[in-house]
Amino acid sequence: MRYPIVIELGDQDTAYSVIVPDLPGCFSAGDSFDEAITNATEAMTLWIEEEIKEGRSIPRPSTLESLKQLKDYEGPEWVWGFASVDPALFEEKAERINITIPRRILARLDAQAKAAGETRSGYIAHMAMTF
Repeated sequence: MRYPIVIELGDQDTAYSVIVPDLPGCFSAGDSFDEAITNATEAMTLWIEEEIKEGRSIPRPSTLESLKQLKDYEGPEWVWGFASVDPALFEEKAERINITIPRRILARLDAQAKAAGETRSGYIAHMAMTF
């Protein structure tokens, strides 16, 4: 899924900053143009994961044309671009998987899941989202 981003150009002394207008409060920076876009993608992923965790809906990307109408980003110091996030972040559908791990680890996993009051699958999902 591609979101429009607006990049404030940097130089030797100032980082490039990136704002994602469709995701309020989502911004990033980098020492180079490429690094700024890479960091923006990571910031977008974290922003979306947090919103999902809090049970909030995720805005769909606006058109570039509609965002260019915003007066906040006029001028030669701003450049428009796009950054992508994996659409799988939006999916809530459960998927059955098959994993192979040693029994001693499975026993430990099951004990930790029980202590946390969760199923094995729920505990694995929770652990994956907290690291």
